[in-house]
Amino acid sequence: MDAFLEANRLVADDEQYEVRLISVEKRRTITVGGMKIVADGSISDPDFKVDTLLVAGTPDYNKAKEMRPFLDWLKRRTSGVRRYGSVCTGTFFLGAAGLIDGRQVTTHWEQADELAEQFPEAEVMPDSIYIQDGSLYTSAGITAGIDLALKLIEDDHGRDISLRVARKLVVFLRRPGGQSQFSTHLEAQIANEDRVQALQHWILDHVDADLTLKALGDRVGMSVRNLSRVFLKETGETPADFVEKARVEAARRLLEENDIPLQRVATRSGFSNPDVMRRAFVRRMNTNPNDYRKRFRHADDN
Repeated sequence: MDAFLEANRLVADDEQYEVRLISVEKRRTITVGGMKIVADGSISDPDFKVDTLLVAGTPDYNKAKEMRPFLDWLKRRTSGVRRYGSVCTGTFFLGAAGLIDGRQVTTHWEQADELAEQFPEAEVMPDSIYIQDGSLYTSAGITAGIDLALKLIEDDHGRDISLRVARKLVVFLRRPGGQSQFSTHLEAQIANEDRVQALQHWILDHVDADLTLKALGDRVGMSVRNLSRVFLKETGETPADFVEKARVEAARRLLEENDIPLQRVATRSGFSNPDVMRRAFVRRMNTNPNDYRKRFRHADDN
């Protein structure tokens, strides 16, 4: 909500957002964090004009199919809006209303498998921050909702306004929707063993270095066998897996930010050649570097 309200400070009066909170019943709601919210209206109120309808997430998403009055209202109201979507587990309500069949959607990564199981006709993209499929927009958990809001603001008012809102909220503009919900930089904070964590951070800063198992073992004074054992115990993955993920993430950033040839992308990301990079990219991102770059160029153009 803050993103849209902040945008209102920067645009003409007739271009401002009117943000309204609608609940099943117009009463005070207590969020998971303990915040008390009073809705502006309920689904029983007379219809009013809606441009964008977003369904918020809730820990009670598993009750979505039981909320028939809300689902009926949701299906009816989304048929007349310019765009609609959800944040986090709000996607389950869209699914229960029959609004995601045959569409690409996402949700919080912890619920992605459950979403796919409940709604097999939908194409669940578990790794994406947000997904646009026509007039349908779905985002991953919590802070990804800010990324989605910045995307909508950019669509409505241009990149400059979206950038100014992002700066005001002290967030990056904007993480591309296809960017992973996961980050090797976050993974590098999981290990408790100091040498493993330090090695992970060094790998992230030196993806183009010699990152063979022997070289990594020499760096931390551990045998190849011991490093493999400790690394797997601390992180749940092998050193080679972490290195590949770090290099793919580095390549992804280069593909998003500039048009340098794939050979240079591969070299700067630590891959021996573009074909090795392509195979790793397909394994980790389910697409090849060329298609990934085109997709993000298309997203920016739109």
